[in-house]
Amino acid sequence: MDRPPPPSDFRPPRLLRNPHLQSVLAASALRRLLHRHRHREVEARSIEVLLDCGDGVRLQGFHAATRTRPPCGLVVVLHGWEGSAQSGYVLGVSQRLLQEGYDVFRLNFRDHGATHHLNREIFHSCRIDEVVGAVRDVSRRYGERPLHLAGFSLGGNFALRVGLRAPAAGIPLAGVVAVCPAIHPPHILRAMERGPRLYHDYFMLKWRASLRRKMRLFPDAYAFEPRFLGLPMRELTAQLIARYTEYGSLDAYFDGYSIHGDRLRALAVPAAILTSRDDPIIPVEDFRALQLPPQVSLDIAPYGGHCGFIGDWSLRSYAEDFLVERLATAGRG
Repeated sequence: MDRPPPPSDFRPPRLLRNPHLQSVLAASALRRLLHRHRHREVEARSIEVLLDCGDGVRLQGFHAATRTRPPCGLVVVLHGWEGSAQSGYVLGVSQRLLQEGYDVFRLNFRDHGATHHLNREIFHSCRIDEVVGAVRDVSRRYGERPLHLAGFSLGGNFALRVGLRAPAAGIPLAGVVAVCPAIHPPHILRAMERGPRLYHDYFMLKWRASLRRKMRLFPDAYAFEPRFLGLPMRELTAQLIARYTEYGSLDAYFDGYSIHGDRLRALAVPAAILTSRDDPIIPVEDFRALQLPPQVSLDIAPYGGHCGFIGDWSLRSYAEDFLVERLATAGRG
């Protein structure tokens, strides 16, 4: 493939430079419609897999093999909060990876997609052990090497945390690419509370539907009354953490999955982080404050919104180019 321009040179058409338009288009029905042929290709070649993640936890994923044999490697793709392995951006990047000669494994986090029935306890963002277990099971099932992780938003946060734990877990991880990863949860929540209401309401709509589905499946464990589910994001998160986790407080919970400051300093796996200066959800100041080891690169594009990086009116994402280029660089290394 031709080498894409560096993120610092990413310049979409002027009408596409609005960060909110970029963010909305990233997961829009319009983009899904335009790319439906790409998505169908991935789904037609995917096989469902239930992973053994340890401690009785099962997570669902989908493995798709490229036509290139042997493959360039295997990439585990992690979606964002209230996304899924069927999200348009996940299917889009998966099709691009298959085209470039990589096998792909799309993982669903607990209670994402149609997986609420698999585990009794609810999802929360500190459930890193089961995601490490899932990636370990993937590495044991499939012999393709090198093994990479690619994550978007909360999935990028999980990918980087799996990278931190991979050596001790015996996972032969070659590298991580994280697009707009969640860095410091208190700042993200504040950005959604102070920013345009559409982000808060979008996530709350999907999260409330997810909690209702969990309640229907496990009525003896969960009784979410309408007033409870009607709470805004901060209050609902605090209540769920107090009721159903060991963290006790919102601050302790947020600290449990934060990767701010020097928390990635011990990352021994090569990694590349892509974000945008105008991301309305993940503040760019959190990225600038990161203390990273030499093998972890940080690129900040001037435009792109949150996981958008829409480069033209075909609604293709520059993030796909970035990911493929960084995987190729890792392969040459």
